[in-house]
This record gives sequence, C-alpha cells and structure tokens, in this order.
Amino acid sequence: MQTKNVNGIELALVDRGTGPAVMLVHGFPLDHTMWNAQIDALSREYRVIAPDLRGFGQSEVTRGIVTMERMADDLAALLDALQIAEPIVLCGLSMGGYVAFAFQRKYAARLRGLILCDTRAASDTAEAAAGRREMADRVLREGPAPLVETMMPKLFAQGTVDEHPEVVESLRRVMLGTDPRGIAAAARGMAERPDATGNLGEIGCLTLVLVGRLDALTTPAEMIEIANAVPGAEFIDIPGAGHMSPMEKPAEVTAAIAEFLARV
Repeated sequence: MQTKNVNGIELALVDRGTGPAVMLVHGFPLDHTMWNAQIDALSREYRVIAPDLRGFGQSEVTRGIVTMERMADDLAALLDALQIAEPIVLCGLSMGGYVAFAFQRKYAARLRGLILCDTRAASDTAEAAAGRREMADRVLREGPAPLVETMMPKLFAQGTVDEHPEVVESLRRVMLGTDPRGIAAAARGMAERPDATGNLGEIGCLTLVLVGRLDALTTPAEMIEIANAVPGAEFIDIPGAGHMSPMEKPAEVTAAIAEFLARV
C-alpha cells in the first residue's frame, strides 16, 4: 500500500494496474481488502484504486463526525493527488455506496460510470439514526466487539457461512481491528446523510446496480427500485450471495463489473 496526504490526513490506498481508472470503495466498518479478488482481476486491464476511507484500515483517524460528503471530498482530492484528471468509474458497497451518492452529487463531471453494490439511496429513519449514534457511543466505550456481534449475522448468506467460514472469519478480523474512533465517526456521519432517492433521476452516467440475491440488509427489491429510478441503469442480482457479494461470489461479481467496464 501507499499513502497520500489528502485534505490534511494520510489516506492509505492500493493503486494497481494501468488503463482507465476504477475506484473501489469499501463498506462499514471495513477496509480495501474486501475488494481483493476484484483488485487482482480488474488490474490486468484497468488502473484500480482501492482506498481505506478516513478512519478505516491504515488511513488516519478523524474524531467526532465524518460525513459521507467529507469522504467523497477525500476521494476527489485523492484523484487530484494521483493526477487522475479523466473521468473514472466509481464502485461503492454499502457505506461505500453512500459515499458514491455524495460523490455523484458533488463531482458528477468526474464520473464515467457508477456501480452501486448492496447499498441504499434512502436516508436513515429517525430510529435507525438514533441506533447508529447509540452504537457509536458504545463502541467508544467497549471497542468494536458489540458492533461486530450485531452485524455479522446479517452480512453473509448462510451458504457462505457453511461453505466458506474462512471468508467470514477474515471479515470479522478486519472489523475487530478497526479503530473505534473511526467506527464512531462514520456511524454518526451515516446517521445524518441526506436522502438520495430524489436525485436518482439526475444521474447522467452509465450505472450498474448490483446486489446479492440473499442480501437481508439492502434487499434486491430495494435495489431494483434504485435501478428503475436511474436512467438506463442495469440491474444484476448475484445468486447465493448476501450483503458482502464481492467476497461471497468473487468470480460472479468481478465478471459483472468487468462486463460493465467494457461497455463504459
């Protein structure tokens, strides 16, 4: 990995391959390693950039609240630091999708294409936002373990749990190793993110909406509504995958992304 000074912090990233730029943005509370299979495969034809968002992985931590817009600003500044002026394809999963929506609103001219994986456009309900803030406080007191125990049962399809326990365990280790201050800051930022549903019709770049068919957190029914609202968007559901589709069905997800990239 390398680091770049971005908006006053050190941001860690993988930057591999040559060709048109593709940026992969991880979910919460994870890091770039959730995209390892896609980085390996796509970097044969593309320049793949996979950052650790502010507060996650090997990137510097910011206390308090880190909004999705602030993370999007970091990504734009990272492109500048890497001297990437041409439009990119941005791919985000879950929280990474929230960041992608914020990026699209603010930096639409920098996008050649958009891939929304296992995410949602709607903002939190008041109850959900309060739950995020309560969990943020608890993680600061007790560490990541309570969050991990709450989230893990919802992230994977049962088939993944039964057949690939090593994938589940690798994600658990990443979550347990995440800085509590980064978790809390991002959780508070997600709690106050704006609703993106009203902006879906304004997305002007080619868009792929991708979801695990067994995703219990951001369901296919919810994501097909996003696809229907984005002009010309393509919808793909991945059989046998839950919320962490790129890790659960890496070959299938990589193939779907590669086919989209070839068209873009």
